[in-house]
Amino acid sequence: MSISKKPLTRFQSDLILLFTAAVWGSGFIAQRIAAPSTNVFLFNGCRFLIGALLLLPFIKFRLEIPKKQLRNVIIAGFLLFSAGAFQQAGMQTTSAGNAGFITGLYVVIVPIFLYIFWKQKQQWVIWISAIMAVVGMLLLSTGGVIKFVPGDLLEFLGAILWAMHVIVVGISVRQLNPLHFAVGQFLASALFNLIFGLLVDPQSFLNIPDLWLAIVYNGVFSVAIGFTLQGVGQKNAPSTDAALILSMEAVFAALFGFIFLHERFTPIQFLGCFFVMTAILFSQLPIDKMFRLKSKKSGTQL
Repeated sequence: MSISKKPLTRFQSDLILLFTAAVWGSGFIAQRIAAPSTNVFLFNGCRFLIGALLLLPFIKFRLEIPKKQLRNVIIAGFLLFSAGAFQQAGMQTTSAGNAGFITGLYVVIVPIFLYIFWKQKQQWVIWISAIMAVVGMLLLSTGGVIKFVPGDLLEFLGAILWAMHVIVVGISVRQLNPLHFAVGQFLASALFNLIFGLLVDPQSFLNIPDLWLAIVYNGVFSVAIGFTLQGVGQKNAPSTDAALILSMEAVFAALFGFIFLHERFTPIQFLGCFFVMTAILFSQLPIDKMFRLKSKKSGTQL
């Protein structure tokens, strides 16, 4: 795996992010199978460690991260660890539907954070697309009915952390090779997860051999391929693009669950998928440019 020196176009980057969402969506199947049987920290630690080890040959076993970028790499790894922890903790008292919907709120949180902390103004098309995507995820994850419980606060904290991860990745891969960044954040996340998992529930480590297939699948696809391609895609795509397109993960997860796990898929959920996909397509339309061009033409006529 190598990173092309020729910059990808925004469209090519968005296609990579869409493929990433599909890969992550498929990973939900393995996670759902493994979730009842093991400690989430040990599961995540093992899969991120596998992801890092798989990428080492592609960087010739030499991890090159400048000191200036090391902080961002560690932060990204910590965000992967902590976001997953909050998400799993919230799942103990809330429904999977609530968790999926609230986690998906990072689609709106990303442009808000970029505006508040990085002073990046967003086009109105992005705001409308983000709201459409949130409505779509509400329909997809909950069937349009949501009842808030205490665990939802933890899910919301996780959504904030996922939003921060998207932003940190977007900033970091513009200054660092995505492969080296990926290996660094995977190793950091694996370290945080394994240490915490062994401290909280060391006995769960005995279940790891029984779940090797789910762990390896997630390590190869969700981590090594998925999170690495996220970095490659975000190198030349705005973070707002990434947040919207990666929200398709929920659509792919529901679709794969329907196909392979025979989970129910209602008309309301189909409508939710339609909203999410429409939001992504709408965000790609150069509407602002079209309006500016029309304004210029009108001005010349006057």
